[in-house]
Amino acid sequence: MHIDHLKTFLEIATTGSLSEAAVRLNVTQSTVSARLRALEDRLERALFLRHRNGAAMTVAGQQFHRHALTAVRAWEHGRQEVSLPPGYQESFALGAQTSLWDELVVPWISWFRAQLPNVALRLSADYSDNVLRQLTDGALDVGLLYVARNSPGLVTEPLFDERLVLVSTKRQRSLEAALDPKRYVYVDWGEDFRAQHHDTFPQLDSATISVDLGAAALRYLLNVDGSAYFPLRVVRNIIADKRLFRVQRAPTFSRPVYIAYAREPADEEIQSIALRGLYAAAKTAGRQR
Repeated sequence: MHIDHLKTFLEIATTGSLSEAAVRLNVTQSTVSARLRALEDRLERALFLRHRNGAAMTVAGQQFHRHALTAVRAWEHGRQEVSLPPGYQESFALGAQTSLWDELVVPWISWFRAQLPNVALRLSADYSDNVLRQLTDGALDVGLLYVARNSPGLVTEPLFDERLVLVSTKRQRSLEAALDPKRYVYVDWGEDFRAQHHDTFPQLDSATISVDLGAAALRYLLNVDGSAYFPLRVVRNIIADKRLFRVQRAPTFSRPVYIAYAREPADEEIQSIALRGLYAAAKTAGRQR
């Protein structure tokens, strides 16, 4: 039984779609179908019921899911351990949304190394959807993300709420001037933000400049005359340096941050220590909202 077949099965189960699984796995839909067919032939059971809107697991698929998840995670951890440098017997993998890196992950790394100096760290900065997929595949032990989706085998908990504020490159710019389409930069902070933003500013649904990476948007804004929404913790020091300014009377938006981790970790002690440090780092970050 090929590990790629199991990963494909898990991706279909997560997305509920063969075509979406193909996109996430970066393969053709015919490849996904062939892998699933081979797995079902081997098990002599149908694992999904195909329908117009996607695919739903059968009873056999639901029964098989836990075992597939265990097998993939065991493979990933085994693959990681055989590649460890001399002197290390364990590894721990953390993935985080890119904009959460500086305030949460960087201070946590030093803390974790002090607690577990003989555990190798593997770190990944990526978009939330990719972090979640790697968690599901067993390639990551813990993830920090902006999305909360039910995924078998994972525990997902709220960590803290971001506060997004409107900032401008000019002091005392009015709200109306800050939202002028000629200077307003729409930063896509995810589904929750999109919904709140649409309800508050329906006239800005078609922005002239739209950026889906916060760090890139911030670099751009600091080199032009404009305005945009950013997490307060990210721009607090820039505001203190008077390079950006809060727009008065501008509404603020909230953006929840989540932590997700394996329900049955490869090493419960390491995971427990890692989570303790992440919750402490999140508490500090949360006070900077």
